[in-house]
Formats: sequence, C-alpha cells, structure tokens
Amino acid sequence: MGRAFEYRKARKMKRWGNMARVFTKLGKEITMAVKSGGPDPDTNPRLRVLMQTAKKENMPKDNVERAIKKATDKDFTDYKEVNYEGYGPSGIAIFVETATDNTTRTVANIRSYFNKHGGSLGTTGSLEFLFDHKCVFHLVAKEGVDLEELALELIDFGVEDEIEEEDGELIVYGEFAQNAALQSYLEGAGFEISSVDFVRIPNDYRDVTAEEAEKVNKLIEKIEEDEDVQNVFTNMREPE
Repeated sequence: MGRAFEYRKARKMKRWGNMARVFTKLGKEITMAVKSGGPDPDTNPRLRVLMQTAKKENMPKDNVERAIKKATDKDFTDYKEVNYEGYGPSGIAIFVETATDNTTRTVANIRSYFNKHGGSLGTTGSLEFLFDHKCVFHLVAKEGVDLEELALELIDFGVEDEIEEEDGELIVYGEFAQNAALQSYLEGAGFEISSVDFVRIPNDYRDVTAEEAEKVNKLIEKIEEDEDVQNVFTNMREPE
C-alpha cells in the first residue's frame, strides 16, 4: 500500500485533540490565505478549499467570517510560518509547524517542551530530509472513475501512491509544490474537493516499545497544546 497508506493509518488513530483545536488551526490558515490572496474564494483557490475543509469539519460560519475579517484588519500584520525540528525520546524525529505572531515566544516554548520531556531542539533544516512534503486532496467520489487511470493522469503532479476510495471519498497524495496546479486540474476535471491537508510523511519509520511510545506521545501532546502550533509530524511507528 506504500508509505502514504501507513501514514494515514497512523493519523487515523490520532485526530486533532478537540474541535476547538481544529477551529483554531483552520482559522489561522484561512486568515493567512486571505492575507496573501484576498477575501474572495472565487479568485483565491487556497481560501476556496479551506472553506470546504471548514465545512467538512463543521466549523461555525461565524468563525470562518471572523478569520477572514481578521486578515483585512488594518492593525493585523500576519502570522509567520516557522518550522522547528528536533529529536524526542528514543531518537524519534519530530517536525513542528507553527503559525505565530511572536517568534520569540514560540521558539522559547517549543524548546522548553523538548527539554522537559527528554528531547532536544535542533537547527532549522536539520531533519527536513527525513520527511516528504505532500498535499492530500480528499475528493467526493464519482461513479465510473477508474482509479488507476486517474493516477496516471495525475502523475505529473507527483501523485505516485495508489489512489484509494474510503468512506465515499477519493484520497490523492501529490507533491506539496504542485498543490495549486493539482487543485486547478481536479476542479477543472469536475471533482468536488471536500478538504486538503499538507503533511510530512516519513521516509522511514522507527519502531519503538509501548513504554518508549508513551514518552514520545507525552512530548507530542504538550507541543500540540501550544496555540502557535499547527501540525506535528514524527517518524515513530506506533506499536501494535
């Protein structure tokens, strides 16, 4: 099934902590999308698909409108996207994506989490090579679609893994750098996009014991509680 399938299986076991966490994350993404591309979803592809994602996650309309309005506020500058990389207990690689309005606060917090939970924060770019940056499109399944043929059509967008149908959706993994072109192609082909994620899939997974996994997960949970943190990725394979 490939690394994408293994990644999806692992993520299924651990969704974002709670609905408030989901809404905070999406709200920041919507604000950044509006800041860079304008408030009209018809002319802002990133905003368009984020609004679909918000709908899928049952994010209240008021929250979406508030996130859009924030980007147009003259006193708002923008969030800065900053990545942090380090090792957790048992040498597990941890990649943290943040969106922050205060990088001094954010780096101090992230470093303290690593230090207090048996890990160490590394330098920027030190672990990026361990992960493949991918975009994940969730499409409303259409009747009569040949998945193998569709995969061949999308190969130029870095879609190498098998396209799967799950819970009425088609799941397509493409190269992160091709996400805008892939979105344009899928919309042009008449597919309804229900949501899009940007993920980092480990090139190789590291096995740990149940005790080791517990220590790593405590660190990950602490990091994810931080309001500046958008995503956390690791190369840990959860023990069966």
